[in-house]
Amino acid sequence: MVTQRKKWLSGVVAGVLMAASVTVSAADNTLHIYNWSDYIAPDTLAKFQKETGIKVVYDVFDSNEVLEGKLMAGSTGYDLVVPSSNFLERQSKAGIFEPLDKSKIPNYKNLDPEMLQLVAHNDKDNKYGIPYMMVTTGIGYNIDKVKAVLGEDAPVNSWDLILKPENLEKLKSCGVSFLDAPSEVYASVLHYLGKDPNSTNAEDYTGAANELLMKLRPNIRYFHSSQYINDLANGDICVAIGWSGDIMQAATRAKEAKNGVNVAYSIPKEGALAYFDMFAMPADAKNKDAAYQFLNFLLKPDVIADISNHVFYANAVKDATSLVNPDVRDNPNVYPPADVRAKLYSLNVQSPKMDRVITRAWTKVRSGK
Repeated sequence: MVTQRKKWLSGVVAGVLMAASVTVSAADNTLHIYNWSDYIAPDTLAKFQKETGIKVVYDVFDSNEVLEGKLMAGSTGYDLVVPSSNFLERQSKAGIFEPLDKSKIPNYKNLDPEMLQLVAHNDKDNKYGIPYMMVTTGIGYNIDKVKAVLGEDAPVNSWDLILKPENLEKLKSCGVSFLDAPSEVYASVLHYLGKDPNSTNAEDYTGAANELLMKLRPNIRYFHSSQYINDLANGDICVAIGWSGDIMQAATRAKEAKNGVNVAYSIPKEGALAYFDMFAMPADAKNKDAAYQFLNFLLKPDVIADISNHVFYANAVKDATSLVNPDVRDNPNVYPPADVRAKLYSLNVQSPKMDRVITRAWTKVRSGK
């Protein structure tokens, strides 16, 4: 009887250990990614899983502020996240990210040295991030509706289109959207007003910038950082401050739907904000080995080119450019020419004090009070 009981207990223990082993194995074989919405090719994750056997749990967000809130709270549960370069700078100073071991990313050599130098402005020595896609913040518009409202000479290549109160008052009838991204909207407004887009003067935000934004506010239908994609594509709004690739996705969706909506994107002639979104690894990532495998997979020229073809953003892998579809590669709003690049600017990290000023000013704008 005692012998039988020992055998039974031995079997139970073995079963428990086996179950625990399976659970640990499953956990080790799962990668958790937190990325922007509409920001990857439809089959990227499936290809990665087929090649490596690693399952991917993929969640999305639509603003740097949402991501930063999770990162600063700690224990996000994610192995890879995608902050914009200026946010990565601040977060890395707070010890949020794991320094990258580039020996575990053989395809790191595929990155364009010029792009690495560019993002080093926010990520010294390229210590924490992998440049993913280059973004410009500009204007998306419905070609036909804007012309119907403002005429054939509508200033679609200028911030005047959306930041001049008399124009926006007229465009209100067909729908206006602004990004819910205070740092980017304020940078665009300050630059338009001839001020430093990285101003550290509180009065620039609470004064000149907010004075203009409060004049515009009654004509803005909503503030959102992803809804405008479908709304532009469906003709529900006619103009938006938005991100380059998002607006070109809207244009593509409208063409595919054959709904008669013609959407275009403009980098305003006065200049615009440009930056890279960066893949980075939280210091508390649970599956760093899988994260390194995904980063290495992402830097294959054919993989990243396929993503650029779907999201309409320029990537940082040099040998991928020839693999990008000509309609994307040759689009000056995706791969800006030298004269346009000369007018692009980047964001600096603001102090906590300035962040509070900007947040309070933005709350006033959003509420309209």
